Amino acid sequence: MNRMKQGKTGQRNRVWRVGALLVGGAIATLPTPALSQGFPAVEPYPVSTGSPLGQTAPLPIYYNTTLPELPPLWDVDRFTPEPQSKATHLVLSLSQRRVYAYQYDTVLGSFPVAVGKSSTPTPTGEFSVFEMIEDPAWQNPWTGEIRQPGADSALGVRWIGFAQMPNGTIGFHGTPTVSSIGQAASNGCVRLRNEDVLALYALVEVGTPVQVQP
Repeated sequence: MNRMKQGKTGQRNRVWRVGALLVGGAIATLPTPALSQGFPAVEPYPVSTGSPLGQTAPLPIYYNTTLPELPPLWDVDRFTPEPQSKATHLVLSLSQRRVYAYQYDTVLGSFPVAVGKSSTPTPTGEFSVFEMIEDPAWQNPWTGEIRQPGADSALGVRWIGFAQMPNGTIGFHGTPTVSSIGQAASNGCVRLRNEDVLALYALVEVGTPVQVQP
């Protein structure tokens, strides 16, 4: 018990001696025992020689520490969720020869199309996307020949089916026959330029409503 008290007394004396150096206006550092207890090393710091009260006062001690790297506040993409980019519904205007992709009341994009000719018109009404195919293969309905998929295929690079009819399936698709865009020229399907059908494909998903207007 006495040894413990003596150890504490010795520690107090040591701290008092360091404090005396500070009051004396000298350059002081932390004592070596403190450094061995896990404190970071510090550079010597000057002590002020006077104060408004006529007493000397030490400057604060600043330890050499490094803050962890934090993301910049202006990097908003790391703190905010991605905005919704899918269309909530499509509106196909046969008279305008154009399809509109809406996100509620906002038009995300619109694309010129070719629609069915008078003998094989594109059906009007309310439908929904039920089939989406990348690089679709096309089968000739008259010969049964299957054509390889690609940009020069009759279906282009994407297929978006939205209506099941007695005579077949109706959908949006790409076409190499870009001269037909803006015309009533198809067998009922809706043709788009390949670059446009790629953009439309990215905006929709299975279940997206499709409204076909006269």
